[in-house]
Amino acid sequence: MKMKLRLLFLMTMAVMANRAIAQDPQRPNVLFIIADDLTANAVSCYGNPLNITPNIDQLAAEGIRYERAYCQFPVCGPSRASFMSGYYPHATETFGYTSGRENIGPEKVTWSQLFKNEGYYTARVSKIFHMGVPGDIEKGSNGADDAASWQERFNSQGPEWKAEGAAELVQNNPYNALERKGGNVMTIVKASGDDGVHADGKTAEKASALIRKHKDSPFFLAVGLVRPHVPFVAPASYFEAFPYREMVLPPKVIGDWDDIPASGINYVTTVNAEMSEDQEKKAISGYYAAVSYMDAQVGKVLKTLKNEGLEDNTIVIFTSDHGFHLGEHEFWMKVSLHEESAKVPLIIKVPGKSPAVCRSFAELIDLYPTVAELAGLELPNEIQGKSLVNTLDDPTFEVRDMAFSVSKYRGVEAFLLRNDRWAFIQYGEEGEGGMELFDMVNDPQQFNNLAKNPQYAAQVDMFQQRLKQKLVAVRDNDLGKSYGMGDL
Repeated sequence: MKMKLRLLFLMTMAVMANRAIAQDPQRPNVLFIIADDLTANAVSCYGNPLNITPNIDQLAAEGIRYERAYCQFPVCGPSRASFMSGYYPHATETFGYTSGRENIGPEKVTWSQLFKNEGYYTARVSKIFHMGVPGDIEKGSNGADDAASWQERFNSQGPEWKAEGAAELVQNNPYNALERKGGNVMTIVKASGDDGVHADGKTAEKASALIRKHKDSPFFLAVGLVRPHVPFVAPASYFEAFPYREMVLPPKVIGDWDDIPASGINYVTTVNAEMSEDQEKKAISGYYAAVSYMDAQVGKVLKTLKNEGLEDNTIVIFTSDHGFHLGEHEFWMKVSLHEESAKVPLIIKVPGKSPAVCRSFAELIDLYPTVAELAGLELPNEIQGKSLVNTLDDPTFEVRDMAFSVSKYRGVEAFLLRNDRWAFIQYGEEGEGGMELFDMVNDPQQFNNLAKNPQYAAQVDMFQQRLKQKLVAVRDNDLGKSYGMGDL
């Protein structure tokens, strides 16, 4: 009898708690939308002269647009493990295509897991932790997702490069695996059918349905869009605004690679992919079409949020896991720590906060503590991100004086430190693979490497010292020391 009474008591308390959560206006919803491989240079509100992203632009006009936000690793798996856990890649020990959970350990609470533990409905639709694109999308599988982070998980299966329509390979595979024409290479597909045939269309539809279903209680909904990741697949109508002959290629400088260390030459280039000028233009056209298609899906989800009357109680975040080269320095894809690959678009819209543009350096790992603070949740771990909340009221507030990102290619680790004036890249912990130093005021396109110029020896020395300090901090699993490293 006592056992039954106790069970009844516990059930009653749980119901009351759930009602309290549902009725508490101070517990905002969280809508996290992330694109895949989206460079800021392809987003109109970040300066692209073409009208590619009207829905993202509208969100930026209503929220805070961060001009200097950086990923922590310009590859999908490590980047996503990093911002979902709140730790730098060296702390998660995740450098490949895994979720990171097996490295950071079961005791670490991920971003969405925190909200789940606090009574929120938490779900992801499509790619949030790593998924192989196109492989896992074709199969509709979970990829390297972390089950503990969600109450529900939904995959969006799509035909990818096998979609009906006109397909064309616009590069030769540097690895000479041309039989994988639809794999991780630049294939464009002007697809037949409408938005709903493809993964992102299905993702927008499912996300909208979940918003309608769970609108009466707090939710953390993560919406992972896989475009513009290769292959560049979109309904044919999205290509019409971007005829390839009208695409403008980035400037090419004779001898551009002469002052770039060998480790800094990207894994896909115009040279090793044997791309003609027409192929380069077609690649940019296909990428823009994929971005436009992705943007349309963002618009559908945001429209649902508005139609359901949830805008005034929902924090909206839009970003990408990293950037993407579109022929700058004759580089393509990601991995590089140059600006086009390491920098990301980032927009945060918070009810009651005025629209603004913020130039403080921000990192993707800062999203976790920012949104937790906005929701009034206590961090379960001493994570390495820093809250951006102060920038929401004062966009001139500086959260950190530098951004930090890492990469690894051909067995060589590379490190980026980016401050207001300079971008410093070092290959190898002691610089054994070379260094790059760019004056981002006078040389924003990073054509003139000043690292070996004796006039800039003081800047190089300063960055090398800061890098040593940062690496000590990010590898410290106790993590307390990472808060004692100045503003970096």
